[in-house]
Amino acid sequence: MNPDLILASGSKYRHELLVRLRYPFRVLSPDIDESVLPHETPIETCMRLAREKALAVARLNPDSIVIGSDQVADVNGVAISKPGNHENAQKQLAAMSGQRIVFHSAVCVARQNTGQCEVFVVPTTVEFRELNADEIERYLLAEKPYDCAGSAKSEGLGITLLKRIESTDPTSIIGLPLIELAATLRRFNLTLP
Repeated sequence: MNPDLILASGSKYRHELLVRLRYPFRVLSPDIDESVLPHETPIETCMRLAREKALAVARLNPDSIVIGSDQVADVNGVAISKPGNHENAQKQLAAMSGQRIVFHSAVCVARQNTGQCEVFVVPTTVEFRELNADEIERYLLAEKPYDCAGSAKSEGLGITLLKRIESTDPTSIIGLPLIELAATLRRFNLTLP
């Protein structure tokens, strides 16, 4: 019998990515505090949050394989998360204009009844081109990326704000690195092609 798979995330982007693996899964969004802790690096933040999300759902579903994930944009060592609104998105994009930003996408795969728990991070370096206030405003009005770390959707119109993307996995920037995730799920004895 194939193990039950759960995505511990309310993100529609992660849901759309996980569908690509063509393995049935359920979605249960954990209720955890996603605040950045004092003196925590962006990598530490996203790894901790991915782990907390996965373990919160795994405790309630001990026989299931649970995937938790989190993404943090790292601007010179400072964590930038989802802007939440137009004004914050304007500030984020203005600050990232002409900058190289690292998006850390962390994933935790856990199964309570076997004690298995693996956490990994796939970084993506994004270089923004120089942006002026009018470009930022037009982009934000067109796409409203207030639920995306860094205020830009590279899978949409946000690609026009960028100069370059460097990553080992093209799905990492969207929030769920499928190459490493598939390898991890196979280690949990989940059958994938």
